[in-house]
Amino acid sequence: MQKPSLAGMERDSTGKPPQYPIESVDNALRLLLLLGERSEIRLTDASEYLRVASSTAHRLLSMLQYRGFVRQDPASKAYQPGPSLTNVAFAVHSRMDIPRTAAPILRQLVDTLQETVHVGTLDGRLVRFIAALESPSAVRVISRLGSTRPAHCTSTGKVLLAGLSDDELDQLYPDPHLEPLTEHSVRTLTELRTQLAEVRKSGFAISRQESEEGVASVAVAVPQGGSGIRLALNASAPSYRFRPSDVREACSALKDAAAELARNLG
Repeated sequence: MQKPSLAGMERDSTGKPPQYPIESVDNALRLLLLLGERSEIRLTDASEYLRVASSTAHRLLSMLQYRGFVRQDPASKAYQPGPSLTNVAFAVHSRMDIPRTAAPILRQLVDTLQETVHVGTLDGRLVRFIAALESPSAVRVISRLGSTRPAHCTSTGKVLLAGLSDDELDQLYPDPHLEPLTEHSVRTLTELRTQLAEVRKSGFAISRQESEEGVASVAVAVPQGGSGIRLALNASAPSYRFRPSDVREACSALKDAAAELARNLG
């Protein structure tokens, strides 16, 4: 299911303006909604979208930056979601209690696959793991719960990046060179684009020792339902246990689990 458009989000309001509207507050909130659709916005984008002078748009963005709702990239000068906005998003996530909703689904996955499984979400250029359950095997991948990894180095990140448009990807990665974690990591945006095209065709993403030596994983996106939250499920295993037949089995189980999680979060 496609992500709700900004126009759709604006229609989801009460539909009736307040008796004493404050235009500056409304414009600031509209900029935050715009950031919900795009990974970053430029001053010209804000000015054109709000139909205000650049100086007015700059003042609004400066105030949002002061309160931590946006941050400005020092190289591109574009504005991106700031820590305050991220904190609000994760507070909403926690109130929805994604870990509790996902827990029985993760247990079933571990019973089926006997490997460690995670739920992850995209946080800028990072993946944040918000739920996990470890494999019962003596040799297993340790849970990444609560940690982050560069999205381009993980199967979870790549399957979520595959859901972005070309423009969103360009805005997220203005530098064509990507920082690797291991010798197997993707190193250029061109290489990443090639991998993402394959992910879109196959419906799953694979990481073979790209985030950590000796670790492999496969991930699928969770269909976006009413929650509008971008999530993915992955199964992680020692790379020597990650044969093509294991990938096929994991993909089938992960897709079923992702569909169930989407229904339950509905």
